[in-house]
Amino acid sequence: MQRRDFIKNVAKASAAVSASSILPSTALSQSKVSGANERIRVGLIGCGYRGMIVAKEVARERNVEYVALADVYPVHLDKAKAWAGSEAKTFKDFRKMLEMKDLDAIQITTPDHWHAIPAIMGAEAGKHMYLEKPIGHTIRENQAILKAVKKAGVNVQVGTQHRSAPHWPVVKELIQNGHIGEVKYIKVWNNQNTYPKGLGRKPDSNPPPGVDWDFYLGPSPMVPYNENRFVFTYRWYLDYCNGIITDYGAHRLDSMHQVMGEDTPKSVSAVAHQHLLDDDTDVPDVLHVTYEYPSFICTYEGLRMNAFGPGGFTKGMQYYNSKGWYDRPNGLAFHGTLGTLFADRIGFEVFPEGDKTTRKYMNVGDSTPDHARDWIRSMRAGRDPKATIEMGHKGATACMLGNIAWQYGEKLEWDGEKEVITNHKKANRLLGRESRKPWDLV
Repeated sequence: MQRRDFIKNVAKASAAVSASSILPSTALSQSKVSGANERIRVGLIGCGYRGMIVAKEVARERNVEYVALADVYPVHLDKAKAWAGSEAKTFKDFRKMLEMKDLDAIQITTPDHWHAIPAIMGAEAGKHMYLEKPIGHTIRENQAILKAVKKAGVNVQVGTQHRSAPHWPVVKELIQNGHIGEVKYIKVWNNQNTYPKGLGRKPDSNPPPGVDWDFYLGPSPMVPYNENRFVFTYRWYLDYCNGIITDYGAHRLDSMHQVMGEDTPKSVSAVAHQHLLDDDTDVPDVLHVTYEYPSFICTYEGLRMNAFGPGGFTKGMQYYNSKGWYDRPNGLAFHGTLGTLFADRIGFEVFPEGDKTTRKYMNVGDSTPDHARDWIRSMRAGRDPKATIEMGHKGATACMLGNIAWQYGEKLEWDGEKEVITNHKKANRLLGRESRKPWDLV
């Protein structure tokens, strides 16, 4: 009960306290970890596809050992055990892992609805964290996680790996130095084509052997087991995720914040529909969000029925997730008075208007390896990681405001200091959700 009371107090306090009023982050001392040359013992919570990708990169750092594994799905747990070795302890309930006194850090790569509780409990237990984006499932969860992390003083790397990619600082320098002139409009998009069936419709059934479906649902509503709601495809259900905008858009809106130097919108409006896809998901197949920042406008587009993203094309350039000629399914376009800069996860290019500016371009590899290893290096160096919890909070909050705007159906004015919606007070109820007992901790 003491732990539950702690988390409830964190949630209540964070709802009233602005993120900007919390003391700024400071570099963590080396005494917080085992030491620069000592072994760091890590626990993995969520051993699925993404979890293993990140864990394998983290483990490439010297003297790092995954000593504990937690997952509700025995198939994932067994595969992780085979990788980590016979000495690694396994758990179906992550709370047992957090009781390990000799555990230095945890990696949380669960579905989104299971980010907040282990993150807050992990902070309370003094564990450093790699926390996948979005940091929480609601803005209230984001606030509670931020508050708990700041109180505990632990090192948290958020899984927005664009922050470790070498081309984004170059993009920022070009934009801030006026290479494409004044930038007052940015377009961000994530497009995919799952027409006509989407995920399709699958009948409810019994969960796989060994899966505690009640535990998997956790704070989300009780529903019968359905294969579409489990493992990777949970992303298309709002009970467990916020759809494309937090799953993919969180990376790109965070990069927009990094480049433009502004991370808090003043207003948000949105429209969304499910027009064509014949499945049982509740994520829109068309989502369009307009953000008003202090000095520019940004729009976000998420499509599930067309993968052709906007932008120019250069022969020889590589584009992230491109599957055909001129296909740019993910990216950002910075529209300036002298030209337009298109960027995605693995590169950027500048298209001048006539001869007004210089043609530039850059291709890089995926930044996940560097980002995962930066977490360990930042702990050992006593510095902040590349993607801090504050950055993760701002990026996730922007995404979630986009969802709230289309769900509420009105333009929302956002007070970034108090973190409340000012023009439609009833809409503030959508900043959180009523969680299922006994997981109503946030």
